[in-house]
Amino acid sequence: MSETQSPDQFRAAADAALEEMRTLFAPTPLQLNDHLSVRYGARIWLKREDLSPVRSYKIRGAFNFIRKALKRNPDQALFVCASAGNHAQGFAFVCRHFGRKGVVFMPVTTPQQKIDKTRMFGGEFIEIRLTGDFFDACYASALEFAQSEGALMAPPFDHDDIIEGQATVAAEIKAQLPGNEKPDLIVLPVGGGGLSAGVSRYLEGEVAPCNYLLTEPAGAPSLKQSLSEGRRVKLGKIDNFVDGAAVAEIGARNFEILTRFDSDQVLLVPENAICLTMTEMLNTEGIVLEPAGALSLAALEALGPEALAGKSVVAVVSGGNFDFERLPDVKERAMRYAGTKKYFVLRLAQRPGALKDFLSLLGPEDDIARFEYLKKSARNFGSILIGIETRSPDNFHRLIGAFEDEGLSYQDITDNEIIANLLI
Repeated sequence: MSETQSPDQFRAAADAALEEMRTLFAPTPLQLNDHLSVRYGARIWLKREDLSPVRSYKIRGAFNFIRKALKRNPDQALFVCASAGNHAQGFAFVCRHFGRKGVVFMPVTTPQQKIDKTRMFGGEFIEIRLTGDFFDACYASALEFAQSEGALMAPPFDHDDIIEGQATVAAEIKAQLPGNEKPDLIVLPVGGGGLSAGVSRYLEGEVAPCNYLLTEPAGAPSLKQSLSEGRRVKLGKIDNFVDGAAVAEIGARNFEILTRFDSDQVLLVPENAICLTMTEMLNTEGIVLEPAGALSLAALEALGPEALAGKSVVAVVSGGNFDFERLPDVKERAMRYAGTKKYFVLRLAQRPGALKDFLSLLGPEDDIARFEYLKKSARNFGSILIGIETRSPDNFHRLIGAFEDEGLSYQDITDNEIIANLLI
């Protein structure tokens, strides 16, 4: 994608990539979701990138990068990447497809499940090297390997060929929408920016910039902050919970394309709200989403029916590589966000019957999920940590009112990150 490449030329290049991509996998579905359409009074289309062979869109960029590299140099025998997630799996799958050796550098802390899946996708063509505790050290090792061994580094997002490959998502959406239906809104999750840059570039001249909503996790607002300041900003600290989209700095080429958007078009979604979307989609639709894959759907919830009613909306579901060992944490975060689970530190009198008196304050829908004696606060009083789950947030209004009527000393620590991280 050169500086002078026109939208038509970019689309033609992406279409050519898509045609060759069909030798690797079929189009991912564009599904009209009845559940969400009824909820928002709209036509909600889900572009199911979680149903690609590697359960994410990352296979597209990796395919196009390696495809074009081999056209330029058919003798290129060795490729390398640094990733602990979807990029590694897409890279491995494509290396096997082209019969080229690939080396994947992953942090030592990478979950075994991700290591095993990457090895499965790549088979005999992939070597995995674990190095460093964090991604930066892993990335540096991959660069050093590329320079010393003559390997070609496949970047996760900041490259013209990667952007062009991710643009094939838009090509499929355009072909899959029925009739002449034009989306009133396209919702795109943003991490490094490859997907959003590719989709918006492909649809340039057909979908106006005002018809996009870009969404980032609240703990990693690299695009929003960069657009606000008019330059690329590297965040000093990020929340890695949404690991597929938690990027400290938006890609340089990606940002050049995304400057057409205003910072107000980037919606930040709290990590716990994403967890609520993940649990709801699993329970109601049987759709398994990773946190980054749920970003666009969580953004719909933030907009609400008032903003979406009557519209045709395309939301890109970017991935479904979810480690079910994380499910208890996701459920916990979801309930806290929904207001159906709270944690309190209570100061109870040290006398017979005090606990029984407290239990009598609970309603029929209240359930104790955690109970821990902390210490004696004084000779006649002691502190306990208690977690309570209930069916409706309104039940806590009644319960807290009962605490106060009884003169019970309590502190709600549910949203106190410092105390909660120490005790919960």
